[in-house]
Amino acid sequence: MNKNFKNRNLREKLIARFLFFCAVFSILVTVGIIFSLFSEAIGFFLRPEVSLFKFFTGTNWRPLSSKVSPDNFGVLPLITGTFLVASISTLIAVPLGLGTAIFLSEYATDKIRDVLKPLIEILAGIPSVVYGYFAISFINPIIRTIFSEWLQMEVNFFNALSAAVVLAVMIIPTVASISEDAIRSVPKSLREGSLSLGATKMETVVKVVLPAALSGIIAAFILAMSRAVGETMAVTIAAGATPRMTLNPLHSVQTMTAFIVQVSFGDAPAGSINGQSIFAVGATLFMITFIMNIISDLILERYREVYE
Repeated sequence: MNKNFKNRNLREKLIARFLFFCAVFSILVTVGIIFSLFSEAIGFFLRPEVSLFKFFTGTNWRPLSSKVSPDNFGVLPLITGTFLVASISTLIAVPLGLGTAIFLSEYATDKIRDVLKPLIEILAGIPSVVYGYFAISFINPIIRTIFSEWLQMEVNFFNALSAAVVLAVMIIPTVASISEDAIRSVPKSLREGSLSLGATKMETVVKVVLPAALSGIIAAFILAMSRAVGETMAVTIAAGATPRMTLNPLHSVQTMTAFIVQVSFGDAPAGSINGQSIFAVGATLFMITFIMNIISDLILERYREVYE
């Protein structure tokens, strides 16, 4: 009996140490990523050809130009293109994802839910490069037909709208899944209390369930926005590679991730200003998503509802 007790304690200690190693390893990997990213980014900003002020305020992004000048390193066009695509995709995905979550949690039967939810989550497993070619071959012709042929508007072949639409399809599972989990976590007693007072099903959902699940729903929205900001291949293929300051979704734009892909596939040597520029853009993207995650955590903490 004593021997079995000692063996069990030994196994428990080994498991605890293994889990501790996993936690420490994850932290070390994160620190390594941050160090490798910002060490190159700092080297980029220390170059005499680069101005930190003009990098964040400049409206021209031509890092591959033969003329190396601080005026060619203004990251605002990339930031504008990134948020243009991400904002439109979020505006499309949020109502669709939230509506899907409400239907699955409040209206669908168990059989329908067991069929629909896996089908929706399949969207999250499709490679992003497939979405990019789907945008070019299917979504883009529809956009050109509507805006160019019917409305007589100028539409670039590669445009932000087609990238935003396909990106919305990609992030719908994120919004739907997290929002549904938040809605289903609302106690059944709140629903029953609302219905017993004479409220309809829709009134209960809108006025009771959604406010009670607000923190999780907002977190789903911000997480989806972060996912949209960091998407790479689908946006690279569909939106094009034209860094410009525009709010017209029918024009070709370039996002931060698309630029990183463009230079990574090129012949920029390691340590050159062109090679280091992708680390500067990557560090900027990292800080943007990091700030968005912090905001998500603050909102989640502010509106969190705890039920006994």
